[in-house]
Amino acid sequence: MTTAVSRDEILRTVTEIVHREIGIPLDRLAPDSDLRGAEGADSVKVLVMISRVERTYGIEIDDQDVFTLSSINDVVRVVQAALSEPAL
Repeated sequence: MTTAVSRDEILRTVTEIVHREIGIPLDRLAPDSDLRGAEGADSVKVLVMISRVERTYGIEIDDQDVFTLSSINDVVRVVQAALSEPAL
């Protein structure tokens, strides 16, 4: 019983989470924004942001994927993939 979530909705939600957790102003965030090199971003803030994304969507992102995510688009792609996986 999964409700389909559009890519645009995921993008908006992830962008808002990045804004709140990392502190990057919304007007400076774009889908290809570098999350790891952004001013104010550090590994702890990135992990907290990923954790918030996981809780928001009820998913778990593989550790291997977490450490390769570098942009908002990367996070959106992983969320879309996790949401499309059949539930066990």
